[in-house]
Amino acid sequence: MRSDMDISRSASLQPLADIAARLGLTPNQWRLYGSHKAKVSLSAIPEQTDRPRGKLVVVTAVTPTPFGEGKTVTTIGVTQGLQHLGQKVCACIRQPSLGPVFGVKGGAAGGGFSQVVPMEDLNLHMTGDIHAVTSAHNLAAAAIDARLHHETRMGERFERQTGLKRLNIDPERILWRRVVDHNDRALRQIQVGLGQGNGPEHENGFDITAASELMAILALCRDLKDMRKRIGQVLLALDVDGKPVSAEDLGVAGAMTAIMRDAIEPTLMQTLSGAPCLVHAGPFANIAHGNSSIIADRIALAHADFVVTEGGFGSDMGFEKFCNIKCRQSGERPAAAVLVVTLRALKANSGLGDEASSQEKLEAGFANLAWHISNVQGYGIPAVVAINHFAEDAQQELLWLKEQALAAGAFGCEISDAFSLGAEGAAALAAVVLKATAQQSEFKQLYSADDSFGAKLMTLAERYGAAGVLMSPEADADLAELTRLGLDKLPLCMAKTPLSISHDPALKGAPRGFELPVRRLRVSAGAGFITVLTGNVMTMPGLGPKPGYLAIDIDDDGQIVGLA
Repeated sequence: MRSDMDISRSASLQPLADIAARLGLTPNQWRLYGSHKAKVSLSAIPEQTDRPRGKLVVVTAVTPTPFGEGKTVTTIGVTQGLQHLGQKVCACIRQPSLGPVFGVKGGAAGGGFSQVVPMEDLNLHMTGDIHAVTSAHNLAAAAIDARLHHETRMGERFERQTGLKRLNIDPERILWRRVVDHNDRALRQIQVGLGQGNGPEHENGFDITAASELMAILALCRDLKDMRKRIGQVLLALDVDGKPVSAEDLGVAGAMTAIMRDAIEPTLMQTLSGAPCLVHAGPFANIAHGNSSIIADRIALAHADFVVTEGGFGSDMGFEKFCNIKCRQSGERPAAAVLVVTLRALKANSGLGDEASSQEKLEAGFANLAWHISNVQGYGIPAVVAINHFAEDAQQELLWLKEQALAAGAFGCEISDAFSLGAEGAAALAAVVLKATAQQSEFKQLYSADDSFGAKLMTLAERYGAAGVLMSPEADADLAELTRLGLDKLPLCMAKTPLSISHDPALKGAPRGFELPVRRLRVSAGAGFITVLTGNVMTMPGLGPKPGYLAIDIDDDGQIVGLA
């Protein structure tokens, strides 16, 4: 099997004008960004149309393992399979962060014969949207420290000399951290304002850009006006009296929006089979809400009959946030879900050691798939199980898994060869997805927007299998502060390990009876949710001892090599 990059580079790409026309975009609704990418104008979202809106299919997965389950491969495979069956379809995926690309996971363009091309364009910078988010976010951080410095330096003269109202920001209560689009554990906690004339000195830190509230706003806003309003509502700090200081109060919201103006437009690319794909926003699902943008979905649903998107990690993470955060804000209702599983993922999730047989591991690990099927069904939509096929898979195990998935309540189950065969290898799976979307969906969220913070948290904890929740003293203090500010009723964005349904990566399968520890709470007033930090989850990843960047280089012709 050739590498993903070799397959991508040898592909005969279609003119992007043909891809845009296939989606139904007019020439004034998109503009080229290089040869194989285009920015799509928000004018592609019609105010009114007689055309029926497309059906939304969300791809999720069992609890992920270091092997990779092929969720993006399946997302692109189903898209290509639906196109192969004569359907008008568009994929909507997130922009890859440079952190995983140079770290452990590699790129996020799919793989084999089910990928978005050119894969190096998608995985490295693309149209610079993530860099725009980084710059806008750090402008606010710089503005906070500049205001602190000048108000401290000038004292009572500040208002008279600047014409600006003093904000009296409390340096010990700054809520806005800095961001960078790389894994860098050394920046998790830093001290700023060191040296003569650079203060006041205070603690700060870096998150990865994918965890920025601005990234969430980009993914959740409906248009430029909505993005501007949300950025203005971002809570940056508290003043010395405990009153909130927003980006609007600081006067930086307009400039932040200006930096992100072009980033609000999704990027149009193509799959290997020439199906259109909209790439937009890049929040992680373990520390953010983990889904591509509402704007991309709205454009695709207005022009295609089927839209295939994906939520990051397992159904306890990106899919849960897709339903309880994204759909709550967009008003969209998914018609079906595709649940990706592999034999080796279930064996890894069994928790059994080498002394167990392959079948014993598979049977023990099946509890994980059964949990995820039940989880998807809990939202009132049909679950189609996609068994991502690897060459070394035993046929009898594949057939056993298919039979068990159907017995566990899956609407359908198909073995997918999207990686090795592209559209044809995913055609049978796509046919089952078509049947699933023809069913009457009874989509529902897990909790009401009016539920208390405690009720929302307990609902999610019980869904994970927890017997209770343990709030740290810091989390209790955070909740008291949010309640005082009137922000305690927002939806919850759970930040936890992706390697277990629980908070603990060592708890495999479908654990029950554990206590869910909540460490801290962070409010995202502009994005419209509260991030709940559980266990030891970090909002800034670190590089491993043998990171992916070691293999990446350019050859004598200037072509990128080693990108997976």
